[in-house]
Amino acid sequence: MRTLSGKSRLAGILGWPVSHSRSPRLHGFWLARHGVDGAYVPLPVRPERFDVAVRGLVDLGFAGANVTIPHKEAAYALCDELSAVARRAGSVNTLVFRDGRIHGTSTDGFGFLEAVREQAPGWRASDGPAVVLGAGGAVRAVAAALLDAGCPHLTLVNRTTARAEAIARDLGGPVHVTAEPALRDAALLVNGTSLGMAGEPALEIDLSPLPPQAVVADMVYVPLETPLLAQARARGLRAIDGLGMLLHQARPGFEAWFGVAPQVDAELRDYVMADLAPDREAPQAVQRPRSEA
Repeated sequence: MRTLSGKSRLAGILGWPVSHSRSPRLHGFWLARHGVDGAYVPLPVRPERFDVAVRGLVDLGFAGANVTIPHKEAAYALCDELSAVARRAGSVNTLVFRDGRIHGTSTDGFGFLEAVREQAPGWRASDGPAVVLGAGGAVRAVAAALLDAGCPHLTLVNRTTARAEAIARDLGGPVHVTAEPALRDAALLVNGTSLGMAGEPALEIDLSPLPPQAVVADMVYVPLETPLLAQARARGLRAIDGLGMLLHQARPGFEAWFGVAPQVDAELRDYVMADLAPDREAPQAVQRPRSEA
C-alpha cells in the first residue's frame, strides 16, 4: 500500500458524474508501477461549479486534471493557454497547472491513433479515406488527428448533419458530411456514437462494401467486443476496440503531472479490463462510449 507524503503530486478527473471513469484505476496502476509519490482521484463537479472547482485545484497545488463529460467545452473556455492540438480539436480533456496558470490540451486524437497503430500494425492514416460516425467532441478530435496524420479524405456521418457540418467547416480540408455512410473505398471506419454501448441498441451497418484490408475501430469500450467489431472480425477485417484509446490518451497527462512517461502494455490492459466485467459496470445511463478519460 502506497503512503502519501507532504510532497505528493496530485491529479484527478473532473466530471459529472465521474463514477464510471476507469482513469483512477489506470493512473493508479502507473503510480504504483513507477513508485510515484502521488495520487489520482475522481472529482465529481456539477457544471455550474466547474470554474470554481478548477481554480480551487490550482490553489490547492494540484498538478492538473483530466476533464470528461460534460466539462470539455467549459475547460476549453477556462484555460489561460491552449495547445495547438486543443485549438484544432475544439475541446480540452487534459489540464496542466503551472505557476498558477491553466494549460489545456486534447489527447483523444493521439490516443486513437496510437491505439490503431498498436492493434493494426502497419496501418497509416494515409492508407485511404476514413469514415467517422458521430459528431461529438471526441469525434472532432479524432477527425482532426486523422487529417493531420495524412488521411486523404474524411467523411463525417451523422443523422443530423448540422453539427457535423460545423466540425467540417472548423477543420477545413478534404472533409465531406453525409447522413448515410458510403463504405466502398474506405480504409478506416470509426464508430464515435453510443450505438453498441452496453444498454444501447447495436449499430446497424452493412460492412460488406468495405475493402478486405480496411480497419474498423469502435470508441466504445463497454462492452469491449461490440456487435460492430464482432461483425468486422467475422468478415476478416482488422478490428480495434475502444480500450486502447482510453489507455493511450492517458499517457501525456500522466507524464506532465508525475514526470514519468508511462507505457501501455498487456499487464495494464488486463488490469483495466478486469474492471469492465458486467457486474462492475456503472449504470448504463452514465457509461460513456468514447475514451472520455
